[in-house]
Amino acid sequence: MDTRVSGPETFIKKFNPKEYYDSYYALDEGAMLEERTDFILRNLHEIFSSGVVKGNTLIDIGAGSAIFELLSACEVFTNIIISDFLEQNLTELKKWLKKDSNMLDWTPYVKFVCDLEGKSANLEEKEEKLRQTVKQVLKCDVLKKNPFEPLVLPPADCLIGCFCLESACKDMATYCNTLKSLKDLLKPGGHIIIQSALNGTFYYVGRKKFHPLTTTKKDIEKAVIEAGYEILKFVVKQSRSHNSDYDSLYCVHARKPCSL
Repeated sequence: MDTRVSGPETFIKKFNPKEYYDSYYALDEGAMLEERTDFILRNLHEIFSSGVVKGNTLIDIGAGSAIFELLSACEVFTNIIISDFLEQNLTELKKWLKKDSNMLDWTPYVKFVCDLEGKSANLEEKEEKLRQTVKQVLKCDVLKKNPFEPLVLPPADCLIGCFCLESACKDMATYCNTLKSLKDLLKPGGHIIIQSALNGTFYYVGRKKFHPLTTTKKDIEKAVIEAGYEILKFVVKQSRSHNSDYDSLYCVHARKPCSL
């Protein structure tokens, strides 16, 4: 069985945002969200509504073509920077921000978050607020010491990443080094929230098969601590997907020490 981690060139050549959307996010009218998206959105709502994470600037690392992970964040932050490695994903993000007629439809996810916030009737208002809060859409490469080079960004208050690092990192040493580099993007006391899957060796996008870095809870916990963060919360939920072989989902919320 070939479980080598798919490299950057594989994603550049083969990853199709529309196929990814259709594989994981397209919903029939009235259908419930998939368990992994429900998990991500509930965690972000809980964290951002708690008052623990606050400030001016949030950076979304490796957003893909999705905006849903920012729907709770735009209630807390006034400056959101959204980023990804793939040009095809950046194109889709810009389409949504500009209300392009061919943009991906995230309406069910907007409704879900509005319901969590008790604002069920404010879907258009929520979408507009997010569009106004996203100030930049940038290319990033998390494998670089400065993922945004040649740009040097002012330190942020919070970083989030969903299903990103396992697709970019070839091994746990690289994963840990990436977390160290991301720490440089944060202010002292700044927060990082990472959500993804555990124990997965493959996932499908349409008929194309990709191989992420296989991780365990112990792997992630060790990497976050070795990278110099303080773990505030680590949640694991057993879960399955018809398009992948992971067996659980995780959310780790950590903080860069104030002394750094």
